[in-house]
Amino acid sequence: MTVTLDFEECLKDSPRFRSEIEVVQGDVSELETRLDKLIKQCHNMLEAGKVYCHTSKSFVNGLQELGRHYSSDNLMKECIDKFSKKLLDIVEAKGEVISATQETVRMKLQSFVKEDVRKFKEVRKEFERSSESLEGALLKNAQVARGKPHEVDEASNSLLSARKTFRSEALDYVLEINVIEAKKKTDILLVMLSLIEAQAQFFQYGHKSLSELEDFKRSLGEEHTQSVLNSAREKRDMEQRHAAIKKKDMSYDDSIMDFNAEAANGIVMEGYLYKRASNAFKTWSRRWFSIQKNQLVYQKKFKDQPTVVVEDLRLCTVKPSSDERRFCFEVVSPSKSCLMQADTERQQQAWMRAVQNSIASAFQERREDPHSPRERCNSTSSGVGGGLPGEPGEGPARRDALDEVQAIAGNKQCCDCGEAGPDWASINLGITLCIVCSGIHRSLGVHFSKVRSLTLDSWEPELIKLMCELGNDAINRIYEARIQEITIKKPHPTSPRGDKETWIRSKYVEKKFIQKLPEAGGGGLPLLRRASGRRTRACTHDRSLRPPLKPKPGRATLPRLSGPSNNDLAPKKNNTGFHKAEEGQQQQQDEEEEEEEEEDLSTLHPGALLYRSAGRPNFLVMADALAHGADVNWLNAAKDSRSPLLQAVTANSLAACEFLLQNGASVNQADAHGRGPLHHATVLGHTGLVCLFLKRGADYNAKDKYQKDPIGIAVENANADIVTLLRIAKMNKEMRETEGGFGQSGDATYQDIFRDFSHMASNNPEKLKRRSADPKS
Repeated sequence: MTVTLDFEECLKDSPRFRSEIEVVQGDVSELETRLDKLIKQCHNMLEAGKVYCHTSKSFVNGLQELGRHYSSDNLMKECIDKFSKKLLDIVEAKGEVISATQETVRMKLQSFVKEDVRKFKEVRKEFERSSESLEGALLKNAQVARGKPHEVDEASNSLLSARKTFRSEALDYVLEINVIEAKKKTDILLVMLSLIEAQAQFFQYGHKSLSELEDFKRSLGEEHTQSVLNSAREKRDMEQRHAAIKKKDMSYDDSIMDFNAEAANGIVMEGYLYKRASNAFKTWSRRWFSIQKNQLVYQKKFKDQPTVVVEDLRLCTVKPSSDERRFCFEVVSPSKSCLMQADTERQQQAWMRAVQNSIASAFQERREDPHSPRERCNSTSSGVGGGLPGEPGEGPARRDALDEVQAIAGNKQCCDCGEAGPDWASINLGITLCIVCSGIHRSLGVHFSKVRSLTLDSWEPELIKLMCELGNDAINRIYEARIQEITIKKPHPTSPRGDKETWIRSKYVEKKFIQKLPEAGGGGLPLLRRASGRRTRACTHDRSLRPPLKPKPGRATLPRLSGPSNNDLAPKKNNTGFHKAEEGQQQQQDEEEEEEEEEDLSTLHPGALLYRSAGRPNFLVMADALAHGADVNWLNAAKDSRSPLLQAVTANSLAACEFLLQNGASVNQADAHGRGPLHHATVLGHTGLVCLFLKRGADYNAKDKYQKDPIGIAVENANADIVTLLRIAKMNKEMRETEGGFGQSGDATYQDIFRDFSHMASNNPEKLKRRSADPKS
């Protein structure tokens, strides 16, 4: 080996020797640092290699699983199997390389650092210790005085001993330096040779293993080339089909709007909707809804058990929602209400039609089934008009409602197709319908027809009273006035559903058959009579006599009808905000109008006609005015901006008010004095109307221009019944807002009191009149 330091030089302990020692010490220290770092890196590499082998084996297992997936494709299966086997062999060889590296590289390097370098450090420490002892002996020998022989001998002996020890340690240190200088070259060189050999064997084995696939790789390349050509042809064909399909209108997703009652899987409609939760936060969630087995259900994931929203669609109704979010609709069942939102108006209408058609289909299929919910309701329910609208069950009162409504002229046959025994009704039109026609009416939307079952739904007394005022014969005289002049044939009970739907849409939506412009005196509408029983001229509709829907500027003031006058709205006490001058003027005007024998209404447009007929009231004329496009909220600017609903309030007609409300009249429409229907009914003491307006959502906190609200007016008039109704309505609303009960019907006491007043207003109105006339009684 090459001698780094000379032994003779170390005995001299010259500065050159010390300098050379420092160089060797620094070199060994740097080598130790680098070897420690290399050992750590080798350890990390080996661990990463083990992870690589493990993940590679997992990858090979994945390839083998993929090959089993292509068990029917021999080419793909053979390709994957052969490659996975060769790759597994290479991974095994990689594991052997890792083992060899761990044995040759890591272990030898660790041995060099832990043994040889450590021994070098220990010898260096002994050398440094003996060097320090020699330095001390030399210093002590130099400081001994000449006149002290004893100290001179002692210092001389110590110096000889220290020099002997130093030279021995120095020789050992030089030997160790020469040894480690030689080993650091031979040992590390051996490690590198072992590493090169292991890597070479690994890559040679990998190359040899993959070379065995050369022929198979060549045939596989030919197959790939052919597959590329086939894919190019298929791509060209797909692009052509794609371009053809893209020319179609892709704005709507019609696939989810197909109602199929005959679907093989029982799902007649399905698609995504947003659903509002019934919790306090009213959160919205997107769910997959479907109509199946006469139920409305939804689920979040395909494998989830469907959640039933409506157990039986025959016991529910569907209607648009006034929620501030768009495209919302509500499915209302007897037990709860579910608010949902579609993505577009088109989808909203499709879902509403699907629910309505499902209801109709379910009734049509099980109409004769004695075990159906309808028959069970007939046999188990009881009570007189109990429950809320839409609540299932049928007691004596419901059967009486069915009989009473069907007793009206023409009501024993369906208004549109003539099927006998109709048990459905359109409450805003006042007609009876069969199950098929009722489903079609539902699909029109509630702004055209509001459908209700005569047997399954609860009927409020004012609704029954309204139905008895109209009837199929009366309405058909309006909506089928020109049926003889038109070639369209009216459907019969056995006609296809499509024919019935076409007829109903033409009749109520397009209004093709109404007598739009009958000649004067042609027997169009019945005579419009006064409340006192005196008859006026026939209300004809000749174009020469009837202006367009907008009133003429010169005819803003309408002739006044007899009956309850505007002066009747004045409270009994002057502190309600009316002025004596106004009372005198109104009284004089009323007296002048009472002198009129009859009045000519032929020049009125539909809005004014509705206004005048609502004060009689004459339901047939009101229905005709609505059929001809009358605005149900039309305001008479010449009469304090009063609406038809206020005219009906003045006439104290519960059925007329209900008719207007069912046709969209605003229950809070105020006149020029800021008084709405509830104000007027309170001032006039019409308890039944107060009850009706409160049930329809009238604002009992609204103030007129005199800052009087209905409660204050009722208190001043000492009308205990109206005060009770107003305060109970207010208390019930506050209780519901406090409890946060979404969809609840309110307190039972509240319902009972309002039900009693409704029955009294419809069946015994004289009792309410007596109480209103004498507030103290």
